[in-house]
Amino acid sequence: MRISVTVTGFSWPGGPAALAHHLSDVVRAADESGIDTVWVADHLLQADPGSNSDAEMLEAYTTLGFLAARSERVRLGTMVSAATYRPPALLVKAVTTLDVLSGGRAWLGVGAGYQGDEATAMGLPLPPVAERFDALEDLLRLARQMWTGDPAPFTGTRVRLERPVGSPLPVSRPHPPILVGGTGERRTLPLVARYADACNLFDIPDGGATVRRKLDLLRRLCAEAGRPEAAIERTLSTRVTPEEPLAALAERAADLGIEHLVLLSAGPWTPEAVAALRL
Repeated sequence: MRISVTVTGFSWPGGPAALAHHLSDVVRAADESGIDTVWVADHLLQADPGSNSDAEMLEAYTTLGFLAARSERVRLGTMVSAATYRPPALLVKAVTTLDVLSGGRAWLGVGAGYQGDEATAMGLPLPPVAERFDALEDLLRLARQMWTGDPAPFTGTRVRLERPVGSPLPVSRPHPPILVGGTGERRTLPLVARYADACNLFDIPDGGATVRRKLDLLRRLCAEAGRPEAAIERTLSTRVTPEEPLAALAERAADLGIEHLVLLSAGPWTPEAVAALRL
């Protein structure tokens, strides 16, 4: 069982001047504690349910670059980037740059996007749902092409590029792993089966019924796509609570077929809380 943490809250003591110090401490604790990945939320407004939209929120890829310089081992990625918030080639280039400068530790974590209030408030592109999924598939196809070094013209449903040069190529081989977030059965999971290296499901309190159903569907979709089920790393996002020790949570998740827990905290992570996650 892999254990990761998602940094969503940045309201540490000391205000903006102390953010770099706190982030450094958290990622170093993750490095030393065997944590697999440090994820950050990709929003411009704070979206954590336990906070408010005016609370502190850092831009994701600048933050990941900072974390790369303060760590040596943990992988780094967004949980997850909306496919339409950045031009696709720009997003692929950002992840490639992170991968190169971190020595091959980057993820591409993406989804169709859903935060309409944020998009309206900050002027971010968030078209109708069908267009978002078209943009997500274009992004996934483009990433794979750019990471092979193929500069041939790219024609997607929504995107056209004359010469998508991907230089330098990523350090990761064959490319940075791709995680597609979301559980939609009509569009999201079929895209996972065709393009992704990992899925991300949600820990719904229904005895595991939803997770089992989603994984059963993903298994069938992989077979239809001609990919082995084992090609998709199965991750589960869940909150750390005092009521369920991590070992018990990991055992419950493993029984559902989960390989990788992505842990959220009720408040900003502390180095002590991260260090306590050693299984």
